[in-house]
Amino acid sequence: MTPRQNIPQYALVTAAYWGFTLTDGALRMLVLLHFHTLGYAPLQLASLFLLYEICGIVTNITGGWLGSRVGLKTTLLLGLALQVIALLALSYLNEDWPLVLAVPFVVAVQGLSGIAKDLTKMSAKSSLKLIVPEDQNSTLFKWVALLTGSKNTLKGVGFFLGGVMLNMLGFVVALWVMAGMLVLILLPTALFLSGDLGQTKVKVTFSEIFSKDRAINLLSAARFFLFGARDIWFVVALPLFLYDTMTLTFTQVGGLMALWVVGYGLVQSLAPIIIRKSPDGQSMEIKENKLWIFILSLVPFLIVAAVKSGLPPTYAIGAGLALFGIVFAINSALHSYLILAFTSKDQVAITVGFYYSANAGGRLAGTILSGLIYQYGGIEACLLGSGLMLVAAFFFSFLIPVQKIN
Repeated sequence: MTPRQNIPQYALVTAAYWGFTLTDGALRMLVLLHFHTLGYAPLQLASLFLLYEICGIVTNITGGWLGSRVGLKTTLLLGLALQVIALLALSYLNEDWPLVLAVPFVVAVQGLSGIAKDLTKMSAKSSLKLIVPEDQNSTLFKWVALLTGSKNTLKGVGFFLGGVMLNMLGFVVALWVMAGMLVLILLPTALFLSGDLGQTKVKVTFSEIFSKDRAINLLSAARFFLFGARDIWFVVALPLFLYDTMTLTFTQVGGLMALWVVGYGLVQSLAPIIIRKSPDGQSMEIKENKLWIFILSLVPFLIVAAVKSGLPPTYAIGAGLALFGIVFAINSALHSYLILAFTSKDQVAITVGFYYSANAGGRLAGTILSGLIYQYGGIEACLLGSGLMLVAAFFFSFLIPVQKIN
């Protein structure tokens, strides 16, 4: 691929990822708030996303292998198409169905959406390693940060749209609108994205999906706990706290969650400016990763300490949420860059798939714990759990060797 072709290909991948992210964020808020109003307990709500996260683990492991064989364009289109099917399927849910039927149906559809999400995510992020020319580490960091940051900004917009559409259109019509939007994005991607993107000349065996590189394994372990720490209080506990304790409306909950994720995404996009960089693209970045995960590990404990000291929970959690978002965004951007820096172009789909399976595993653990701990211990207990997971993330990050890996 020539340099002239790089930007249009990057634009296509980014647009596809953006479109998917809008629907993914909106769907998360739609499902959470809609079923909460139907009387689902926090743990039951968490269970609705269980298969979504499990499928994410499996999809990332197998999707990287599949992408290396059939190309990343195929896996990207497959992810978009599966999301359309999931949205349309969920629109057939009948509120009169008993829980014994409704819950398995929603869980199954969410599982399909989980497959779609991680096929799309793996394909989009792996593509950057192939689009950016060799030895342009600064450009790679900027493009990764821009893709990841803009994705999270749009996920925040999706949260807001989910709350708005639930109020204005209702559950079913909102799902139809999102499915139609994805079809409009899928068509130009199918027509214009390079067909051989990510397809390796040497066929990769299935046994090669597990990384043998120590730095990649340690970064993956840190990623597991990093995203588990976010979701343990962000997925179920925080929206329900805002709705039940702060008595916000659907739109207000979606708007506040959107504001957080939009700000988080903007900080991610700016991470290459904030982070100190090295000529080899790795040594200083690894040191920065250790510093920022240490800072993040302190934040949940500081929020709990502020509440215990007498500061109203609304203010403590509001301010803490902003601080957590800023520091988490920098950590996430560093991670997204380092996994590409650690791998070769021939192994990028396999490596990224393995790495994001750890990401999905962390989300799964965080989602389950978010519903379980919030139901029995409240938001403060969720924050303490988040802090403990971040301590584990710091431990694995600390073990990553500070040297040029490749």
